[in-house]
Amino acid sequence: MDDLGSIFEEYHRTGDRRLRNQLIEAHMDLAEQIARRFGDRGEPVDDLVQVAQLGLLKAVERFDPAKGYKFSTFAEPTIAGEVKRHFRDHTWSVRVGRRAQELSQQARRAADDLSQQLGRTPRTAEVAAELGVTTDEVLAALDARSSYRASSLDATDADGGEPRRERVGATDPRLERVADRVAMEDFLASLPERERELIRLRFEENLTQSEIAARLGISQMHVSRLLRRTIGQLRNVVDVA
Repeated sequence: MDDLGSIFEEYHRTGDRRLRNQLIEAHMDLAEQIARRFGDRGEPVDDLVQVAQLGLLKAVERFDPAKGYKFSTFAEPTIAGEVKRHFRDHTWSVRVGRRAQELSQQARRAADDLSQQLGRTPRTAEVAAELGVTTDEVLAALDARSSYRASSLDATDADGGEPRRERVGATDPRLERVADRVAMEDFLASLPERERELIRLRFEENLTQSEIAARLGISQMHVSRLLRRTIGQLRNVVDVA
């Protein structure tokens, strides 16, 4: 370990890639060990090992030996975080917004914690209170959780019968806009309160710019400028007409 410590110091000083590769090779077992912790989630272990190795590369590049702690202490959360991001970003069968994904994971953890504290399954309102969000947001997050893995259309129900694909109707053309709608909702949620209210007044209540200006106590020119900027940002997120 002393030898590795001196190699870390030399790499931190010089940035020599040969030293970096040597450090990565020396800690491959650590990356594989962490990857195998996630091996029961349906992803091939070989794929998870590759993701963990990417996390190991980032850990080696970011580690500062001068701070005095062990590399493994620094590397473990970095590698595990990379694997968790892989699951969050690449293993959802239906693409949902990042906020919905994160909230679904937080809701699951909160429900587990509350179950232990209360000795029973917590109610949705209790999970919402624990997370500081609304009940509707928790319900939407739990719905999003069902998108993690899609059921096969060739599968049958428990009592047998015809495959599910035989009961699938025609494609709803509105489905093409689902991803855009989710992205738009995430974008609107990220806006300051005034801009969200401005968009609501314009597109839900159909107020004119002068009416919005009077409602918000700002000039019509300011309303026009805010609308132009916000809609321009929205066009960068989704394809709006």
